[in-house]
Amino acid sequence: MDSDLGFSSRRSPIVCLHGCVASSQQLASTVGLDVLKRGGNAADAAVAIAAALAVTEPGSTGLGGDAFCLFFNGNTGEIRGINGSGRTPKRLTLDFLKDRGYSAEAPPPETDALNVTVPGAPACWCDTVQLFGSHKLSFQEVLTGAVELAEVGFPVAEVTAHFWAQSVAELRDAGKELGGDLLIDGHPPKHGEVFRNPFLAQTLKEFGERGKKAIYQGRVAQAIVDIIAQHGGVMTLDDLSSHDSELVTPISTEYKGVCLWEPPPNSQGLAALLLLNILENFPLKAFGHNSPDYIHVLVEAVRLALTDVVHYVGDPDHVTIPVQTLLDKSCSHQRAQLISMDRAMEVVEPALPTGSDTVYFCVVDSEGNACSFVNSTYDCFGCGLVPKDCGFSLQNRGAFFSLHHNSVNCVAGAKRPFHTIIPALVTDCATDSQKPRLLASLGVMGGMMQSQGHIQVLLNLLEFGMNPQQALDSPRVFVQHDRKKNQWLVNLEEGIKPEVAEALRRRGHKVNWPVTGHKRSQFGRGQIITVGDWWNPSVNHKSHATKVLWAGSDPRSDGCALGY
Repeated sequence: MDSDLGFSSRRSPIVCLHGCVASSQQLASTVGLDVLKRGGNAADAAVAIAAALAVTEPGSTGLGGDAFCLFFNGNTGEIRGINGSGRTPKRLTLDFLKDRGYSAEAPPPETDALNVTVPGAPACWCDTVQLFGSHKLSFQEVLTGAVELAEVGFPVAEVTAHFWAQSVAELRDAGKELGGDLLIDGHPPKHGEVFRNPFLAQTLKEFGERGKKAIYQGRVAQAIVDIIAQHGGVMTLDDLSSHDSELVTPISTEYKGVCLWEPPPNSQGLAALLLLNILENFPLKAFGHNSPDYIHVLVEAVRLALTDVVHYVGDPDHVTIPVQTLLDKSCSHQRAQLISMDRAMEVVEPALPTGSDTVYFCVVDSEGNACSFVNSTYDCFGCGLVPKDCGFSLQNRGAFFSLHHNSVNCVAGAKRPFHTIIPALVTDCATDSQKPRLLASLGVMGGMMQSQGHIQVLLNLLEFGMNPQQALDSPRVFVQHDRKKNQWLVNLEEGIKPEVAEALRRRGHKVNWPVTGHKRSQFGRGQIITVGDWWNPSVNHKSHATKVLWAGSDPRSDGCALGY
């Protein structure tokens, strides 16, 4: 395998009429398209892809992780969401952690069993099919493709194999061994090696037959509690059985005639909206794509948006979040003027995570429905704990909690953490007499890159007229906060010109350029499906209503978009 992971091929966007899927694994995209062809809708296909990705990319996603979903109803124009994030065990309070010797300065190690939160993804999958699905296929039928991949086996893809091996090495360095269910003779599978997961196949079969009870009660629940207890954690069967998803109303903002929709807190969706509101005050197209002026303004806007979000966003059951106040503030001209002053912003804590241990995928069907979906284990393979005979690892999402008592994201019992994963939808801005029209389902995953990635690919479409594949191919910027040095780092992907990096350094930015090879994972991996080519500058946006679907899939991953 070429360690440089050079991007040498050129991909055209997928164009189709009847239905389209895009994910980070080709086999998962195939499973989703098959569900559409069998009569399922966008929600059914999205859950089929989620399950297939749990098999083919188990380090990034699975039954042991969390999920968020946005669904656009093609008939009514209504947009609804599901918050599939899990809570801490009820016993996991700040006082409990302090009694164990932990503090804000010395929290539990990232892979500690104390950082396991209740897996929210299984309930989210069930609820997505129940609330938004076609009801033409049973839940068991939706999971059939994933079961077959787990039983028969699949050849492991290139990028997946790299991070599988890297994460196993990191877990071993931390004194932990990934469970044998997810290794071949004690080793991670190589690129092209066939991997089977019979335990996950059995778990998925039980899940298809019994629904949520198969995961949150009975054999699997007991296995989850047992493995956590063996490693010093405190999750109970009651913590699992009392979990459920939350149906949420997405939040949105308008930018030049389109609306971007994101999940509300406890997710970081608000960051994307704040960022877009700030950037609307600047002539981005005139600056030029990835020019020094464009990146400078983007970086300063990201610093403002993330600082607000980290200080205000937490579990809405525990804190009142001034979402509309923050959105109104970010729209103001006075607020936007702060950017041109190179104003240094501080993020004291928590540390802002990086990496690509997440999957994003989307589906648009022939009825005009769209499902935008994200699933994650936080770190790759989460905490590395694999419940006995279950075939999946448990997330360590609790590592993102703060141990500062005055933080809105301070750890507490039965609390959801600040969440990085966010799916997005784009519509036109409907009037009172007209329902919104779907323009795109899109997302970019990767820790705090996600909100930044959403805006960069959306601006690639809106301001620079790129098609969906070009919008994903384009080099990205990742603004990262280093808590130890209390400074912001501007990471520039290979493809951004060296003179741009130098110009940014002269403006006082700490620049890391060029980021190449597998290190590109910090820029996330995205998928886009658009309805029509409204992003084309030669198209009259007001009158254009073609039903042709255009799609792209990120070259930083192993996946593809497929349509029919």
